[in-house]
Amino acid sequence: MVDVIDFKPGTTVLHRLNPVAKLALAAGIIVATLLSSTYPMLLGLLALTCALAAYAGVSHQIIGLLKIIAPLAVLMLVVQLVLVRTGKPIFWTITDTGLITGTKACLRLIGVALPLVLILAVTKLTDLANACVEHLHIPYRYAFTFTTALRFVPVFSREMDAIMEAQTARGVAFDTKNPLRKLKLMLPLCIPLLITSVGKTDSTALAAEQRGFYLRTRASSYKRYPFMLIDYVALAASVLLLVLGAFF
Repeated sequence: MVDVIDFKPGTTVLHRLNPVAKLALAAGIIVATLLSSTYPMLLGLLALTCALAAYAGVSHQIIGLLKIIAPLAVLMLVVQLVLVRTGKPIFWTITDTGLITGTKACLRLIGVALPLVLILAVTKLTDLANACVEHLHIPYRYAFTFTTALRFVPVFSREMDAIMEAQTARGVAFDTKNPLRKLKLMLPLCIPLLITSVGKTDSTALAAEQRGFYLRTRASSYKRYPFMLIDYVALAASVLLLVLGAFF
């Protein structure tokens, strides 16, 4: 998860888009994925996201996220196959309705997660926060809280890796194949991680307060994020995706 949301610099059109336009494009893909009810549209949106990732050179992040959510998608498919009993039986208790519902749920899960990672991979968190404050009039404290939480994800991931390495040096075997045993071994590690996270949160809050965090307003940022022609094209594309998702 450390590398999945890392920003990768680039000079592509997707990198140069206004952060708000990028966010609108991702929102258009996500909402269209949720509204769509046909396989061609769901697969098309997924292919669009993968194509944009390949164009921006962030396919590594997309593949990394797929490895993370693939087990969850398979679990969702199994649950749908077991619980949905309506429709024509295919094999044992599996019905065609359950299979269709499960596969569409998997595609929607993947289709919702990938655009967010794509936008984070081509946008600096600072630019995203400042652009949302400037154009969407979101209070800076909310934008700062959101971006800071994202920044702490790789930090806490590295902290967890360090704790696991320390426990491995003491003879704890985390490479077990039993998921229940692995969960039992991982739960005690949450306590030192929680203590570390509280300490980092306090130090971050104190540093922000000393730098005049509560005095910052929308006009405090020295950098501006004007909309260009390509940004309006991205906004129009997001609206078009919403219309296509609603009808298909």
